[in-house]
Amino acid sequence: MPSLFDGASARIEAALEHIDISEDIAQGLAQPDAALKVSVGLRRDDGSFGLFPGYRVRYDSTLGPAKGGIRFHPDVNVDETTTLAFWMTMKCAVMGLPFGGAKGGISVEPKDLSPAEMERLSRAYIDQVADFIGPDTDIPAPDVNTNPRVMGWMADQYRIISRAHRPDVITGKPIEMGGSPGRTTATGDGAFHVLATMMERWEREAAGTTVAVQGFGNAGVRFARLAADAGYTVVAVSDSGGGIYNEDGLDLNAVEKAKAEQGSVTAAEGQQISNDDLLTLDVDILAPAALESVITGDNAGQVRAGVIVEIANGPVASEADQILADNNVIVLPDILANAGGGTVSYFEWVQNRQAWYWDADTVAQRLEARMVEATKRVANRADELGIGHRTAAYVIALEKLDQAARARGTSAFFQGRGNSTG
Repeated sequence: MPSLFDGASARIEAALEHIDISEDIAQGLAQPDAALKVSVGLRRDDGSFGLFPGYRVRYDSTLGPAKGGIRFHPDVNVDETTTLAFWMTMKCAVMGLPFGGAKGGISVEPKDLSPAEMERLSRAYIDQVADFIGPDTDIPAPDVNTNPRVMGWMADQYRIISRAHRPDVITGKPIEMGGSPGRTTATGDGAFHVLATMMERWEREAAGTTVAVQGFGNAGVRFARLAADAGYTVVAVSDSGGGIYNEDGLDLNAVEKAKAEQGSVTAAEGQQISNDDLLTLDVDILAPAALESVITGDNAGQVRAGVIVEIANGPVASEADQILADNNVIVLPDILANAGGGTVSYFEWVQNRQAWYWDADTVAQRLEARMVEATKRVANRADELGIGHRTAAYVIALEKLDQAARARGTSAFFQGRGNSTG
């Protein structure tokens, strides 16, 4: 069975059918720049001691310092972390951010940790990777099961180690520690801006358009809220405990209340469905907002949604791409639709470095402008080349990386086979 990274690499191959890039970039993207594996020690509240595998991967720094989140999840491993760092490289390039891609995480079940254990583990991770990260080399951010509080602990631990106040080393921090307004909601906001831009391009109305969201976490909740407020009918949502469905639309206030009080959306009123059921509902818009590879070669043929908005990283496995295309399912890819968080992380980094902070409206306006601009670029390239939006996004990303490589001088230039920048 192909690895997650093998699947991600296949998308580069699809893009290369439409463009030529320098040999240097092609070789460089075949493997990460650097990868670190550590053992993260944790003293438990009962006095026992445990070790957890931790990872940090810098995939590519052609466009600038590496940027990417840190996740706490039992399934974190080197293949996943490497793939996520690769996707982040593509994401930053598509969005025109001055960053490369990185990712990190710890293989741990955070639900088993007390708040005090969570803090100690977060600080211990930074103890292990402090020499690997930095505001000019590798800038972490929150991801699955991490949040502003966790980022605050990590930033504080870096301050202790470095004996310097460097808020620009980690983004997604609490506002009080130099975080940016709008960072918590940025991923959901960005995904909605992508959808709204495409709906306008397709001359389709929100009214009467049905939406299903798999993954009712931070990004999924925000996207569902924005969709409902805009007139879409959110008919189904799910979390790790299962899902609920109502063809007439869900009461999102009641769903959020049920999840907050009883731990799962399944406690709210609605028809009980599984996560797998949600993926194959007869809806207009499907938004997978949980983990990678939930739509595979096994179930892609059963997807009935006309549009998939990839809010999660890699929710559609590579072997499902052609099946969806053959069934005329439009995929708004993760390296575009999921880029809101990374974009506002960039804003936070800029604000930290300047010690000049923006208000929430400014952040929101700048995020929307960047998401709309990037979406139009991808859509225009897809139409120009007659290809899907995912391949078009990869084409744009690869061209951006190639331009930066050529500006430095590539093998073709030094061998006398290129122009002044080739």
